[in-house]
Amino acid sequence: MRHGLVRLLCLSLLLVASAPRAEGLAGIASKDVRFESDGVTLVGTLFQPEHPRAAVVIVHGSGQEKRMADFAVRLAKDGIAVLTYDKRGVGESGGLYAGPEVGTNNVDAANLDMLATDADKAVDTLRGRLPSREIPVGLVGFSQAAWIIPLAARKNPAVQFMVFFSGPVVTAREQLRFQFYTEGAPDFWATHTEAEARDHISNDPDRYAFADTDPRDALAALSIPGLWLYGDVDVQAPVGLSVERLDALKAQGKAYESRVFPGLGHNVAFSGSSEPVDAAVRWIITRSGSPGAR
Repeated sequence: MRHGLVRLLCLSLLLVASAPRAEGLAGIASKDVRFESDGVTLVGTLFQPEHPRAAVVIVHGSGQEKRMADFAVRLAKDGIAVLTYDKRGVGESGGLYAGPEVGTNNVDAANLDMLATDADKAVDTLRGRLPSREIPVGLVGFSQAAWIIPLAARKNPAVQFMVFFSGPVVTAREQLRFQFYTEGAPDFWATHTEAEARDHISNDPDRYAFADTDPRDALAALSIPGLWLYGDVDVQAPVGLSVERLDALKAQGKAYESRVFPGLGHNVAFSGSSEPVDAAVRWIITRSGSPGAR
């Protein structure tokens, strides 16, 4: 069973990936786009309202994720232009997918950096298709994107804000330790404490050898606003520890915010409650107008 646990983050968003279905939506244009990244062609769809107030690139969680048209349309309805693309090696995109399903490690630092390069190139592609360079551009992502987005934002000075759904602010190794401990049990927090979980994250022996990534390294170097949205019964991301670390960065002057929604788990953006996505949209509209100093 433990070997399957490494796939928990991979499974979290597969059900929400879908092919583009924006035809017939009043005021929203959709167009397939192709762009090059690290020697391969990636394919996605741009959803653009008539008068976009902001624009975002969607960054995948782990797993074999295609473009997320339904979520993109949800944002576009509120005036946010969106580029969503098939992850490399998935759908119409070229390259090789890395993940436990194919016997490779998708949290190795080299793979995360490559995915960050893909997001960096997607930002350039999105900006080149907006009606004005004054429209603020950001990155929105899920789960594993919490390691990818800060790297991409460091690569691309055009990124002006970040939004994370269920994005852990821990190292990749700490994340795996936490998942091994919870075993994905829905009632985990009914029988365990935050202190017990932190002790396990700190002291559990490593089961894998790979180059680790700590998102705080990139987050400490950025000076753009960020929003993290969590569910308080998440058994895949250590929410309490993540919020504590964000608070520490905020105390250092970073414009980072977090919100924790009671009763929601890891798929906080797709939990059946509209509140997390509504909160993200409001934050994007109100905060993205100021690019911030980098």
